[in-house]
Amino acid sequence: MNMQQMMAQAQKMQRELRKAQAELDAKEFTVTKGGAVTVVMKGSLELVSVDIDSDAFNPDDKEMVQDMIVMAINEIMEQIEDARGDINERITGQRSGVGF
Repeated sequence: MNMQQMMAQAQKMQRELRKAQAELDAKEFTVTKGGAVTVVMKGSLELVSVDIDSDAFNPDDKEMVQDMIVMAINEIMEQIEDARGDINERITGQRSGVGF
């Protein structure tokens, strides 16, 4: 493979990564914890919504609800990071990408 072919292949890979990343950024991820807390976040890590079931509004359950929110946000961020790794692996063959 000559240098021109390698450059063309790298540019194609870069375009594919950008397109896949844009699709991931727009995708919404949803996690529900304990049936009481639902968090929706975009792949761009923009928090879209946090929904708390009205039955969870018991003052005695405040700490539990707060913990569910934290767990849901952490889980959703892991899902997004996994999806990002899947994209990189599919396009570049490496889980961490190539830094485009």
